[in-house]
Amino acid sequence: MDSEKEKNSCQICGKTFSTAQSRDIHVRIHTGEKPYSCEICGKSFSQSGVKDRHMRTHSKEKPYSCKICGKSFTQSQNKDTHMRTHTGEKPFACGACSKYFSTSSEKVRHMRTHTGKKPYSCDICGKSFSQSYDKKKHMITHTGEKPYSCQTCGKSFSDISAKNKHLRTHTGEKPYLCNICEKSFSDTSAKNKHMRTHTGEKPYSCNICEKLFSQSGNKDKHMRTHTGEKPYSCDICEKSFTRSSHRNRHAKTHEARTSKNDIPVVNNNIDISDNNIDISDNNTDNSDNNIDISDNNIDISDNNINISDNNIDNPEFEQVFIKEEDKTNISQVKTENTEMKVDEEDLVKKYWEEFTSDLP
Repeated sequence: MDSEKEKNSCQICGKTFSTAQSRDIHVRIHTGEKPYSCEICGKSFSQSGVKDRHMRTHSKEKPYSCKICGKSFTQSQNKDTHMRTHTGEKPFACGACSKYFSTSSEKVRHMRTHTGKKPYSCDICGKSFSQSYDKKKHMITHTGEKPYSCQTCGKSFSDISAKNKHLRTHTGEKPYLCNICEKSFSDTSAKNKHMRTHTGEKPYSCNICEKLFSQSGNKDKHMRTHTGEKPYSCDICEKSFTRSSHRNRHAKTHEARTSKNDIPVVNNNIDISDNNIDISDNNTDNSDNNIDISDNNIDISDNNINISDNNIDNPEFEQVFIKEEDKTNISQVKTENTEMKVDEEDLVKKYWEEFTSDLP
């Protein structure tokens, strides 16, 4: 048996195989040979099985179906991975923290949180990522491309997972089930956050004080208590805050002030036309004790009555506001047609009190 394996060993790296066919497939990794080509798009593959799976991307054939929800897949491996969303099975364990995962690729990505390895770099700005998917999403921030569109509302998305998540807002589908309380969710991230309410797991730790958190967003908020970073600014006064909720609460203090002072002091005129008293916006500005009566102006400043340009010439006004015994003084003013000061403070106060007593 050992001699058979030795016979079927790779001449380049020395790896041994149980059959010559397995050895030949392996050798193509070194040589780059891809003898199997797609008849539709011309893409080449090193294995016939890989070519067959690729052909289903053209034919849309999905021969593998989930027995629980009926969802179909192009590959049996994808169906097996999907089945674990129903069963909750997580056969792949992290050697560093004993956390378990439903797929080996999830485990590999998780391991990078321990090692800090970021093998995927942006060709434009050089930023590095631990996952190729994150790099692809980042690249779109440079191009602005959104190639995935919702067939229902036309909204576009930069990645297909975001589009699929959006589609469930139309269908109401919630395929991810909590295996403890059976609550369902539209995406895996929401389900995973929920699961921690049962397990009490807090996988996100502060690098400075080692405090633990169940969600990465909560950890990020906490980190600002150490760094002093305040990324959320008020659009009105530019005051900064560590949390968006604090900024929003602060913004309401501006709204409250605006509504409280929302009685504009624009027109402080008392208009007595056609014997009507119109107080605009119910505002009375008594600064310097001035009242301006349009077309029938009485200017009371420093407790003096200043009557100019025959401003009091309305018989109905005289009838309403001026008593008979005082008309002699007014007639004298009108006859002279000149500015005249009446120094008697008692007369001023009397006219003023009678005038204001009828105001609402």
